[in-house]
Amino acid sequence: MRLFSVALLAWFYAVPVQAQNFDFPPDFKTEEIVTNGATIHIRTGGTGPAVMLVHGYGETGDMWVPMAEDLSRDHFVIVPDLRGLGLSSKPAGGFDKKTQAGDLAGVLDALHVDQTEIVAHDIGNMVAYAFAAQHPDRVTKLALIDAPVPGVGPWEEILKNPLLWHFRFGGPDMERLVAGRERIYLDRFWNEFSATPARFSESARAHYAALYAMPGAMHSGFAQFAAFDQDALDNQAFLAKGKLKMPVLAVGGEKSFGPTMAVVMRFAAESVEQAIIPDSGHWIMEENPEATVRIIRSFLQ
Repeated sequence: MRLFSVALLAWFYAVPVQAQNFDFPPDFKTEEIVTNGATIHIRTGGTGPAVMLVHGYGETGDMWVPMAEDLSRDHFVIVPDLRGLGLSSKPAGGFDKKTQAGDLAGVLDALHVDQTEIVAHDIGNMVAYAFAAQHPDRVTKLALIDAPVPGVGPWEEILKNPLLWHFRFGGPDMERLVAGRERIYLDRFWNEFSATPARFSESARAHYAALYAMPGAMHSGFAQFAAFDQDALDNQAFLAKGKLKMPVLAVGGEKSFGPTMAVVMRFAAESVEQAIIPDSGHWIMEENPEATVRIIRSFLQ
């Protein structure tokens, strides 16, 4: 029993539990861009080639603070909140990823950015792919991290994974069940998709739970998933026109998608490089931010 207690204490103190910083560097500015039927909250900073960082479900653009700080040394960094999430507006519709790709185009237009590199995670992958498929001349490099793309490659097999039950969870009754219990709902994802749940810190959980408890946020989150069937149809239409030609980095968490990310993207892109975030599940910026930043920086350079 004593050996077990010592081992447990050793594990506990080996796990980083420090508060997460959600403050972008002081030279970054925030603004609201009205475009495509939504108001998109963005942060921008740095100088150099543009790079857009696109978040996924269970988080907001705040997840990218360490990445933004590093890349802003030699890039113009653009960090939006997806429509319906974070501090962006909560419109009634437009949660198919083809429409949300139009949000990204509007942001770039407002910033007078013709071309950009894109780094995306989770549902951000789906929006980023739809953008790259529609605007291939505007994307110089594309990095997609640890989530499938509807209708691409082994999508139907991936849907059979019981961990993805939430893809079909939604509607008014589900929203009523979750109302006031956003933290309980989101903890399931933060715990089940982590290699080490304690690395998704309490401060991060409280931060995101408060944002997802804002009026309309959970409805918007459910709508992101409800659009997957339409996204699959749209993506198959994109694929029928040919694969992406820009360099693509397909990144998987070692304890999550792993090499499957590259398997998926080889169905959709001609030039795919594979990378694995070691000692990490799905939440790469919480579980191993140093390796994630290093891998992304190497690809962009």
